[in-house]
Amino acid sequence: MKYHLLLFYIIFFQLFIFPCKGNIYPLLPYPQKITYTDKQLVLDQLYLDTTEEIYKQWKDWLQSINVTFTPTQTDKTIKIKIKSSLPEIPIPTDEGYKLSITEKQIQITATSSTGAYRALQTIQQLATYAKNNGSYCLPTCEIIDWPAFRIRGFMQDVGRTYISIKELKKEIDLLSRFKINVFHWHLTENQAWRLESKIYPEINASENMTRMPGKYYTLQEAKDLVAFCKQRHVILIPEIDMPGHSAAFVRTFHTDMQSEKGMEILKKLMDEVCETFDVPFIHIGTDEVLFTNPQFVPEMVAYIRNKGKKVISWNPGWKYQTGEIDMTQLWSFRGKAQSGIPAIDSRYHYINHFDTFADLIALYNSRIYDQSTGNEDIAGSILAIWNDRYLQNEKQIVADNNLYSHMLALAERSWRGGGYGYFDEKTNLLWEKDTEIYTQFADFEDRMLWHKAHTFKGEPFPYVRQANVVWRITDAFPNEGDLNRMFPPEQEEKESYFYQGKIYQSHIVYGAGVYLRHVWGKLVPGFYSSPEENHTAYATTWVFSPEEQKVGLFLEFQNYSRSESDLAPQQGTWDYKGSRAWLNQEEILPPVWKNSHKDRSNEIPLTNENATSRPPIQVTLHKGWNKLFLKLPIGKFKTPEVRLVKWMFNAVFVTPDGQKEIENIVYSPDKK
Repeated sequence: MKYHLLLFYIIFFQLFIFPCKGNIYPLLPYPQKITYTDKQLVLDQLYLDTTEEIYKQWKDWLQSINVTFTPTQTDKTIKIKIKSSLPEIPIPTDEGYKLSITEKQIQITATSSTGAYRALQTIQQLATYAKNNGSYCLPTCEIIDWPAFRIRGFMQDVGRTYISIKELKKEIDLLSRFKINVFHWHLTENQAWRLESKIYPEINASENMTRMPGKYYTLQEAKDLVAFCKQRHVILIPEIDMPGHSAAFVRTFHTDMQSEKGMEILKKLMDEVCETFDVPFIHIGTDEVLFTNPQFVPEMVAYIRNKGKKVISWNPGWKYQTGEIDMTQLWSFRGKAQSGIPAIDSRYHYINHFDTFADLIALYNSRIYDQSTGNEDIAGSILAIWNDRYLQNEKQIVADNNLYSHMLALAERSWRGGGYGYFDEKTNLLWEKDTEIYTQFADFEDRMLWHKAHTFKGEPFPYVRQANVVWRITDAFPNEGDLNRMFPPEQEEKESYFYQGKIYQSHIVYGAGVYLRHVWGKLVPGFYSSPEENHTAYATTWVFSPEEQKVGLFLEFQNYSRSESDLAPQQGTWDYKGSRAWLNQEEILPPVWKNSHKDRSNEIPLTNENATSRPPIQVTLHKGWNKLFLKLPIGKFKTPEVRLVKWMFNAVFVTPDGQKEIENIVYSPDKK
């Protein structure tokens, strides 16, 4: 009887707690203001009253869902008007819109064609197929919408690792559907200069590239990608890194960029870049370099500005005064916005260091530059993928960086604004269930997973639901460097323990991924407020299954950053920390690692080190309660094998193929 009662609670939990939290449609980002009026508009014969540009956008979409236009006025009309401003929108923006849908009409008022396009993107997410009449329908509603931040983007580092135009177009197209409006294209690096030069073709020669030789983009491909972005109202920002990260330039011309000869060559290359890219901004890098020529940066900024382009530069980098640069992009914790210079916040936004689960919670909860909305000085945010570690497969780059779920978190946060703290605050984890932070994240997660199953179907998207996963984690016991030392939780499960004259408590936290100590140490708080080396923690959850079933287990204890040359674990171990796991007292053994080299190198690709790049562990859940128990030792925070040791774990039960979470189970450390 108790199993039947618990099964009822499981079904109730799934139906009423997790489906969209009252948000009927999986809108992402969710509009600033929306009111539904409980009727619907059937999309069939429609008359469109708007400009030619907007007409084509609508025509392409409606034809894709088999809806036709009529050339004459009918009782069903789409009316789109462009106004310089909308009094209902509190900030000046060219992306704002007002949308009204009735049973007979769609009426859009926008501040520009971009605003009208944003309205169309919302409508595309609202459209649902009604099988009973074979038509697409829209709910009647009123929406007033605008972005909190004007820059919402992502960066691919193709200087280090070439990514095909086909793949880049796919990523841009998919993410633009969620109102992402910037693609930052990092084109040059120490490894290679990836943009064709007709003036200096030798810079693209294979012998001048140290990774993926001969791989670069033609000038025509660059022009085509700019046009592709413009069709989706995305700004392409090309980056030509100078004067640092320029070993490919030095190999080619045998001179430093900051030399007189180097500057002469670079200016001719920038002539070509500025002519090729019909875009407002050129990014010039300027980070991580010793400046030997104090005239280099001011002269290059002035040269590019004289060609009608605005210039972006990294901060920290060259130290600018107001008026000397058009925008800065902040990186590392040292990046600081300056009054009078618009800033892009990319601090703590390098997803090549992110894990699959915990970092997404931190990203979603975090305000951009700790501001609820943008302003003249805070333009927005860009998430960056730095491909320092060579990955041979483009799908692996997307999967290991969990690109799409991280970008959807940024899409919502940068459009809606708000948040709950910054990366350096305790809002990085889900501590309590009955809180606004928890319910808002679970609602976002629900909408995101709908899009995983539909918009991103077939694409690498390793994220699964985690808001329902809950752990009890102990205070850390001192192991004095003995990673195998056993402590009381291995003999008896309790909420607190008395050990060597001290009480060790345990605490509840939600999520499939938990950092006990973050990769960036105390800069980004984890589970422990003051984590120490040479300690051992334990994490426990009980899982109720209504039946015996074979499932997968997504499990890892060190998410390998894509910017590190870290060694794979030794065979038979999960990591270099001594982490172990048991399901129902049976130890879960690690996979066979494909890499076995002993010398650290960024040129040896990651293989199956990260859980996203290997099949889930195949296990069996018994009918009733199942205990998942993790032992989590830590020695040193930096080792010869792993530069940035992550004291962490990711664990969640998934389908055997790893595509979805197991839906008919309940996680509860207290077996409730």
